[in-house]
Amino acid sequence: MQIDKKDIRALSKEQLRDFFVANNDKAFRGNQVYEWLWSKGAHSFEDMTNVSKGTRTMLEANFVINHIKVDTMQRSEDGTVKNAVRLHDGLVVESVLIPTNTRTTACVSSQVGCSLDCNFCATARLKRMRNLEPAEIYDQVIAIDKESRLYYNHPLSNIVFMGMGEPLMNYNNVLKAIEMITSPEGLGMSPKRIMVSTSGVPKMIKKLADDEVKFKLAVSLHSAIDEIRSRIMPFSENFPLADLRESLEYWYRKTKSKISYEYVVWKDINDNKASIDALVKFCKYVPCKVNLIEYNPIDDGEFQQASEESINAYIKALEANGIVVKVRRSRGKDIDAACGQLANKEA
Repeated sequence: MQIDKKDIRALSKEQLRDFFVANNDKAFRGNQVYEWLWSKGAHSFEDMTNVSKGTRTMLEANFVINHIKVDTMQRSEDGTVKNAVRLHDGLVVESVLIPTNTRTTACVSSQVGCSLDCNFCATARLKRMRNLEPAEIYDQVIAIDKESRLYYNHPLSNIVFMGMGEPLMNYNNVLKAIEMITSPEGLGMSPKRIMVSTSGVPKMIKKLADDEVKFKLAVSLHSAIDEIRSRIMPFSENFPLADLRESLEYWYRKTKSKISYEYVVWKDINDNKASIDALVKFCKYVPCKVNLIEYNPIDDGEFQQASEESINAYIKALEANGIVVKVRRSRGKDIDAACGQLANKEA
């Protein structure tokens, strides 16, 4: 009977050390294997060249390494790279490399599909199949780091959790992945170069603050009027703006870290003065900046990009009230690099 082997990367360094002691080996062997798994990115036990053949055979008998595989990679005319990433169970997620003149940003996924029902987002039309494991998130980053070095001659500089899925609905695994990404035993990236984007789950935003995370937080806002926001993001009926506001004020009190609001302006939905005034008011509760995002339509339905005149009206009102605002143009249009519809940003 074939046993269901555990992914060895689910074990901590201490658990690996304990495993070797229990198998009559030295504890330091766990350190060696841990380094191969994370710092050196070994894809198989045979890669572990300074580990004895007998030890590699024992590991093979007890564990697997469920590495991702980049199934297809597309490069856009603007330099954007989209990866279709196949997981060990055959499911597929997307990740995107977004280059600028000064840096490269990885847009990574946290779930297969999504738990939420944002009407404008292509990923929301896929039911959530499962959460990604920490190692699967980490592998996406490693793959994009390699592409950054290959195509742009420098390491990955930023990460945004704005791909498939709602990161705060996969809270523990996302934080474990970030812990490894920022660890000297992993990529050693500064948490200040990482941004986690949420659709706005107040309880989990407060938990982030309580856990004293050091990365940045972005919120997909899209409207500061409950009725309109519920039309755009039906799940938000359960998380009214008053609750979201309270959680963001709590976040800022605990972390002193500004919020980034992601905001798409759609024709005949939120391209009006009442919506602009509501956003300006909401922005005054907590220090923040606003990213106005160019929309990639997913069909010919109700969600269509607003006019430049409407975008400019938002910019004028926000700047007049001392609120930092940037317009994020869509990237990778020729390869449809939607990545959760919001892959046109940097941390």
